[in-house]
Amino acid sequence: MMKLFQRVSGFFSSLFGAKKQIKLGLYGPPNGGKTTLANRICEDWLGEEMGSASALAHETREITVKESIVIKNSDGRELTFNLVDTPGIATKIDYEEFIKAGMSDSEAKKRAKEATKGVIDAIRWLDDVNTVIVVLDATKDPYSQVNITIVGNLEARDIPVLIVANKIDLKKADIKRIEAAFPQYDVIGISAKHGKNIEDFYNKLFEVTK
Repeated sequence: MMKLFQRVSGFFSSLFGAKKQIKLGLYGPPNGGKTTLANRICEDWLGEEMGSASALAHETREITVKESIVIKNSDGRELTFNLVDTPGIATKIDYEEFIKAGMSDSEAKKRAKEATKGVIDAIRWLDDVNTVIVVLDATKDPYSQVNITIVGNLEARDIPVLIVANKIDLKKADIKRIEAAFPQYDVIGISAKHGKNIEDFYNKLFEVTK
């Protein structure tokens, strides 16, 4: 009887397909606000933070995953995903920058080594995520080597992308520059820190994860 049930269950699973598990990756250069956005999402829908954000570049040096986040849009639809917060992508990591931030020589070299590994791991994870949110600082020039490298990797993999122009609460923020730099993708401006425009961001997630 049990074998018959298993065969029937297997038949319906193959007929209708298993529910797709969405892995939503947060990518971008250091200090763009990835972890701040990850914390905003987790606080809004889980009531807890995902990790610690810092003004120091490369504070996030390991992949962090928060599973089974369920969000709802204005129509009442639900979206379930695993959120993957990645270290900031950089084309060069210089330990002397950490020394300037007040670290000892040995601490700086250790941090640089960890940050380099984090970048490598983040690139590897592109093979596992289904959708990517690229988080950019809207006050900075988007035409950087790092940003072009990130977007180039995503285009090569044909991964659905939403670009977040973060920190729109700051005077120097310029969403139009980011839209002009990456016209092939939707761009939405938010303040992850203050929650500005966050509802529109959540609604956009339903569109990009179709």
